[in-house]
Amino acid sequence: MSRIAEIAAALAGYDPKALSVDGVQAFLSHLVAPAVVRERESVALFDALGRVLSEDVISPFNVPPHDNSAMDGFAFDGAQLEAAAAEIRLRIAGTAFAGAAWRGTLTGGEALKIMTGAVMPAGCDTVVPQEFCTVDGDAVRFPAAALRRGDNRRFAGEDLMQGRPALRRGERLTPAALGLLASLGLAQAPVSRRLRVAYFSTGDEILSLGDAPREGAVYDSNRYTVFGLLSRLGCEVVDLGMVRDDPAALAAALRDAADRADAIITSGGVSVGEADHTRAVMQQLGDMAFWRVAMRPGRPMAVGLIPRDAQAGPAVLFGLPGNPVAVMVTFLAFVRPALLQLMGCHAAPPPMLRARSVAAIRKKPGRTEYQRGRVTQVPGALPEVRIAGNQGSGVLSSMVEGNGLVVLHHDQDSVAPGDEVDVMMFDGVM
Repeated sequence: MSRIAEIAAALAGYDPKALSVDGVQAFLSHLVAPAVVRERESVALFDALGRVLSEDVISPFNVPPHDNSAMDGFAFDGAQLEAAAAEIRLRIAGTAFAGAAWRGTLTGGEALKIMTGAVMPAGCDTVVPQEFCTVDGDAVRFPAAALRRGDNRRFAGEDLMQGRPALRRGERLTPAALGLLASLGLAQAPVSRRLRVAYFSTGDEILSLGDAPREGAVYDSNRYTVFGLLSRLGCEVVDLGMVRDDPAALAAALRDAADRADAIITSGGVSVGEADHTRAVMQQLGDMAFWRVAMRPGRPMAVGLIPRDAQAGPAVLFGLPGNPVAVMVTFLAFVRPALLQLMGCHAAPPPMLRARSVAAIRKKPGRTEYQRGRVTQVPGALPEVRIAGNQGSGVLSSMVEGNGLVVLHHDQDSVAPGDEVDVMMFDGVM
């Protein structure tokens, strides 16, 4: 039994002619699981942004390495608060600066002027902020009620404990993660090899940039949106350009893509039109499934495995619709999560934003709809979202106008003005 047939048989309610969005996501998760990138490398932190950790990073020491002050102020033994009157008065024994431990010893009734980040001296467990204090010569006084014992003290290992994982395998490195690695003194990060993704557009009606316009033809926008989506994801992009709607040319392009990449993305040619040869060529070359997904936009879709070198295993193929918005929506809903899984990334999908719809939105249960929307903040209330422009699957201008996709789920009915909806914000996914 083929891999596609095995997965289909294991999924309850699998129907390729009416597959739900959840069904597609479950299918793809099973399909790509054996193909996760295994090769590893070590890269400098300046080159590590967006890469996926290939192993746990263990903290070689405590961060911070010592108890230290969280404020500019005065350090003292907090036990004195317990028996204090309304005001505490302490003699100033010296000053501790960040970067060098104070070498003196405090006695009862003394405090140490201390800067943020400076090592807490022995016998001190509390810092009173300087704005609560009055300095009289060599003494400082402050109200006892201004703080409690232990306030404004940061403990050694409070951020990271020596010998424990600081970052886990499968985490995608963010700017904060780069800073964390640097705080451990690490100049390199162990990461998985970049995922290689080849892509091309199909169709005789498609013009490449530089071609002269002709009646009935359109310029290829999908090549550039897919390039942008893959680049933002941190993939190694293999651009195969535009392939004419000819079986021999399509077969050659797919074989070339499989030889050069871990995954392949095509746009166009997966519907049932008589002039679309892509479906037939895909079936000849690989183990394929062709779906009608219960969604809008983006109904036709193909997925499968194209054989390549036995040691490398098959390349994963995603055949997307030809309409520009449908390409972007199916990429965000299906291809992006699958590619992250192929990269070895264990991150959960970005959370949806809840917003109130400004206007009514018509919707029938039985399919998932993705409508371009514009979210705006409302002081003291949930954000508001309004539908952005023409929702046609070929209208890219409303993808530019919007800042997210209003996700109307499979079983959801029409939305009334003021109803809450989920929004997949573009910031974070593309």
